[in-house]
Parts: sequence; C-alpha cells; structure tokens
Amino acid sequence: MTQTSVALPRPGARKVWGARDRFVYLSLLPVFVLFAVFVVLPILFSVGVSLFNYNPLGRNPPFVGLRNYAAAFIDPVFLKSLGNTLYFVSVSVAANIVIATLVALALDHVGRRGVKDLFRTLAFLPTTANIAAVAIVWGFMLDPDFGIVAAVLARVGVHARLSWFGNPSLVLPSIIAFNLWQDIGYNIVILLAGLQAIPRTFYENAVMDGAGRWRVFGSITLPLLSRTMTFVSVMTVISYFQVFTPVMVLTRGNPDHASELFGVTIYLNAFQYAKMGYASALAVLLMILMMVLSLAQMRLARADWEY
Repeated sequence: MTQTSVALPRPGARKVWGARDRFVYLSLLPVFVLFAVFVVLPILFSVGVSLFNYNPLGRNPPFVGLRNYAAAFIDPVFLKSLGNTLYFVSVSVAANIVIATLVALALDHVGRRGVKDLFRTLAFLPTTANIAAVAIVWGFMLDPDFGIVAAVLARVGVHARLSWFGNPSLVLPSIIAFNLWQDIGYNIVILLAGLQAIPRTFYENAVMDGAGRWRVFGSITLPLLSRTMTFVSVMTVISYFQVFTPVMVLTRGNPDHASELFGVTIYLNAFQYAKMGYASALAVLLMILMMVLSLAQMRLARADWEY
C-alpha cells in the first residue's frame, strides 16, 4: 500500500497570497472605500468640529477643546431632550418587541400558507410608506377639532378636546403610537422568520412529554429565539435613538420641548441656531451612547447554543 505524504507549511513561513485571496480582497475593496468615505470620515470630521466653536457663517473658529461636551451637561434643553429620548426609546422598544413577538407567534400558528403570507404583507406595508407623508396624515387624523379620532370619540360620548400633539403629557405617547404603527412590521417579519427556523421536532418531542404551551414557550421558543431577539432589540434601539422625521413634521419638539428628542436637538443647534460645534459634540455623545447600549445588549443577551 502506498502512502501519500502531505506537505505542511513550516512554522514561521510567510503566507503566499493566491488568486482566491486577491479576488476576495479586491471584491471587498469598494465596500471598504465607501465605508471609509461615508462613515469613517464623517465621524472623524464631527469629532474634529466638536472641538471648535464652529459657526458655518464665520471664519477661523476658535478651539475650545472639550467645552462643548461640558456645556451639554448643564444645558437644560439638552437634559430634557435626553430624558425624553430615554423615555421614548425604553417604552417604544419594549412595546415594539412584545407586540411584534405576540403577532409573530400568532402568525406562526396560522396553518394556511397563503393566509400567513397575506397577514405578514399587511403587517409590513406601513414600513414601506413615506414617513413624512404618513406623519402629515396622522396629524390630520389626530386634529382635536376636525380629526377622525375626535369624531369617533365624540360618537362614543367623549367630548373632551384632546390636543394630542399640543398637550405635554400626551405628545410623546402620541408619537410613540405613530412610531409603533409605522415600524413594527419590520420586527414582525424578522421574528416570524426566526420562529420558522426553529426545528419542529423540538415542539413534537415537548408535546409527547406532556409540556404545556407556557412551558414550551419558556423552554424552547424563547431560548432558541434569543439570537433573533438580540438582533431585533439592538437594531430597534439604534433606530429609535435616531427618530427625527415624525417629531419635526408633527411638533418640532413643542410644546415647551416636551417632544424634543436627541436627533431634533442636534438638528436645531446645527441648522437653526448655527452652533455646529455644539451640535457635533451632541452627535458624538449620541454615537457613544448607542455604542455602549448596543454592546451591553449583545453582552447580556449572548447565547451559546447550536442545533
């Protein structure tokens, strides 16, 4: 019997690039270039601008170091905006994930494929609409005098004039409701895909062992959906920290900054008050906050399993 010897690379030998390696790196080069031009360079530029008292209408902006960052933490408008944003994100993300999970579970139990596809499409449709146009429609619907919501409430005996976007206690819940309606379909589709990827044999074995619905959900569905949940929660948190359009269309942060979110504060300081250096410092703080929260979520929700 003849034996074939395999030549192993010597320790410390330099790796020789083959045609496959060159093809991979050349294929990825345009992606790296675009990422550097449209992501890395703007971030570095924002960090640089945040160190100056930069006004786009002036020349030779003075260097102020970290004073823009220090000013943020004594700015009452920024602190109120930060509180509004944390409230908005925490309530919206929790409601989004709970509702999306319940809807995805219901759709997963629909037996007929055509019916399931229909409801999945209907749930996803609002995410494809132009958010500015939809916000205008919602503004008309919730008008306290002529809106359809006021007419329906009057029909059922509620004649109170509810200013949904003019009342400080109602404005953020109203924007949360709009944002959930417009955005929740994306998470429903992702979670439904995660549910359908779970092998059905696990459920069949659990039923044979006499496990009830809650036991099946807590011991099989939820653990095996954890990676999908992590992706959904991280992406939703990042998305909701950057909510801008509905607030600008419906309220512009009013009344009395009650609906002003982080992104709106950055925009107003940059383009209305011409405080570009301060706005850049706020943008850097927002980036750091989102990075810390995203890393914490991925760390806490890390799942070590295979099937």
